Amino acid sequence: MVPDDTDSFGDADDDTVAWLASLTGLNTASGMAAGAAGAPAVGKLLPVLPELTDVLPRRGLRRGSTVSVIGSRLLMLSLLAEATARGSWAAVVGMPDLGVVAAAELGVEVSRLALVPAPGAELVPAVAALLDGLDLVVVGRGVNGRTARQLSARARHRGAVLIATGAWPRADVELRCEEGRWSGLEPTGHGYLSEREVTVRGSGRGAAARPVVTRLLLPGPAGRLASLEMAETEALLEAG
Repeated sequence: MVPDDTDSFGDADDDTVAWLASLTGLNTASGMAAGAAGAPAVGKLLPVLPELTDVLPRRGLRRGSTVSVIGSRLLMLSLLAEATARGSWAAVVGMPDLGVVAAAELGVEVSRLALVPAPGAELVPAVAALLDGLDLVVVGRGVNGRTARQLSARARHRGAVLIATGAWPRADVELRCEEGRWSGLEPTGHGYLSEREVTVRGSGRGAAARPVVTRLLLPGPAGRLASLEMAETEALLEAG
């Protein structure tokens, strides 16, 4: 049994937001404080886009869980889209090249997204503090095994969802994205590559122990995640 190390980082206090705001590049710090304070946690599941429900054990993101996303930043952002659109707050820590435009194009409500692109040595305390007040926190780079277990315990204790961009020890759910072919070019060679088929494999522990597989378009016709099966059906209807 993994020990509960939630107290290793200390509890967030009234100075937490001010401290986070002092970190290089934090966006929406003041809005994060006001919005998160006015949006208490409701329910045990955070919603996801319909296209992702089949690869998650409870068809959503269970509060207190850790989710590992391997192979696709677009998939990670797509996980945030539905929850932020419905009022949840999210943060991304340690991804300096992530832009709000890319997030918005994938459906993320960027007015409820905090970015801490370059926390430096403060990455772990920043993640721990954000888990205290937000619904979803993304870790942009790996940490050592003991620290990973502590952060997962923090998320479990606080009822937040911790999302890791890469392998994470004892993650509750692992989503692995395997790239497929791009499409969009016309037979003449004109046009541009606008859609990509991907295979997403879900696995994990407990309710997620049974592997599941789904095929998606990421990006899809509108630049967002889309069901490959639905897109193929629509194409056949248009052709007919």
